[in-house]
Amino acid sequence: MKVLVADKIADEGLEILKSFAEVDLKVGLDKQQLIDIMGDYDALVIRSQPKVTADIIEAGTKLQIIGRAGVGVDNIDLEAATRRGIVVVNAPAGNTISTAEHTLALMMSVARNIPQACAVLKGGQWKRAEYTGTEITGKTLGIVGMGRVGSEVARRAIGLEMKVLVHDPFVSKDYVQNIGAKLVPLDDLLKDSDFITIHTTLTDATRGLIGSEQLATLKPSAYIINVARGGIIDEQALHDAVEQGVIAGAAIDVYTSEPATDNVLVKCDNIITTPHLGASTNEAQVGVAVTVAEQVNAVLKGMPAKFAVNAPIIPAETLSVLMPFIDVASKVGEVVTQLAEGQLEKVVINYNGDIANYDTATLKASVIKSLVDPVSEEHVNLINANVIAQSRGLKVVEQKEVNIENYVNMITVELTTDAGTTKVGGTLMRGETHIVLINDYWVDVVATGGYWMFSDHLDRPGLIGTVASTIGAVDVNISSMQVGRLKPRGQALMILGLDELLPEEQRQKLLTIPDVYNAKQVKL
Repeated sequence: MKVLVADKIADEGLEILKSFAEVDLKVGLDKQQLIDIMGDYDALVIRSQPKVTADIIEAGTKLQIIGRAGVGVDNIDLEAATRRGIVVVNAPAGNTISTAEHTLALMMSVARNIPQACAVLKGGQWKRAEYTGTEITGKTLGIVGMGRVGSEVARRAIGLEMKVLVHDPFVSKDYVQNIGAKLVPLDDLLKDSDFITIHTTLTDATRGLIGSEQLATLKPSAYIINVARGGIIDEQALHDAVEQGVIAGAAIDVYTSEPATDNVLVKCDNIITTPHLGASTNEAQVGVAVTVAEQVNAVLKGMPAKFAVNAPIIPAETLSVLMPFIDVASKVGEVVTQLAEGQLEKVVINYNGDIANYDTATLKASVIKSLVDPVSEEHVNLINANVIAQSRGLKVVEQKEVNIENYVNMITVELTTDAGTTKVGGTLMRGETHIVLINDYWVDVVATGGYWMFSDHLDRPGLIGTVASTIGAVDVNISSMQVGRLKPRGQALMILGLDELLPEEQRQKLLTIPDVYNAKQVKL
């Protein structure tokens, strides 16, 4: 067995690799150099460099596994690796403690003005009054995102006698309460916290999550810390808020573009900035290197990897049956996640029809992936689905029934939150995924990509036309319409396919139409 290590990793990881394989350490290779030699290796280990493109993967004719000694795998073409049957692994827990500790270090620094005071003293000035700080004991810490890092920050903050508030729609209330924190809506967290730390991944849903509007709701004495991903906080808005005294200060470790030497936040004296040091400890580097090396060893021996991030291999005997329903499970999960409101408490997955006779772990993984992907950088698959669900305190129940009345096969997902239960069912017809059940309504919507408007309303003359006119008034085209009702002149559900996202102001106007109960947009 031969392993190519194309980035510098900790010696402890190299020693593990050398114990079972021939190891070549070649750092700084360009794309063509990698393509030229990749056919000689069974495994590739990297960090943030190089970019493992489809061309490099195709050249790895013997390649079985790619290991990323870190969390993110955005520098690896996952689709190409999966297509070739190459396992991609990472080390999501290896730098958890280091990142949590750096968060606390920045919080302490911003509370006591440590970097500024140090710089002034080294410049030959003795200034004490200007750098009077604030204690963190007894203060309220708001944590946005309760994954691995957020959870560790919460535990340590509680040990420092802080009150901890948490916003994360995808963890259970019991999980947060067991740590000693309290779940609250984001608006309440921002309004009531003295310190705010960000620990969610960067997605379409979280990009710009904290902008000028949100910063304006913070206490003037509040501080905000980000050691997660650049782009979650609007950088210009944060700069302006600190400069104008809207908030007291900030500490930032991550940026929209790195290196960030010209970033607007670096130029602000009241914002502490560090060059993406969250995982930069000796212990973290050893941890991620050892974790990846152990997984390379396992895969080359024909065993499963602990943190595989791409699609698992489905057993041949179930492939022909389950493969088409992976998309059904995923789309049902996407829709129900976006329709549900409140704090997630329980997930029930129902399999009806022939698919109930098979091992549905792959379908379960697809549902969990749809629930977790918007808020987690951990890629969910057959191997780690249960672990990720458990780590977030999610109760996932599977139920199977071979008999079914309306369809040959059907997957239904019920999300129970503190606001109630939302149910979505889907099936496969003519090779396409169809959403066929929304709560109590039987519908038939082909689940293609795009934007959809789901509206509960009273079934009365003229209402559909009023809704359509309101949407058309802002030049948003309706591509399709589906209406389900419980009875004539009773409660009904309208599903509109839209060519683009309806502006929030116009969505709010829909809610002012008499007998329109809600209007929720879903993106597939």
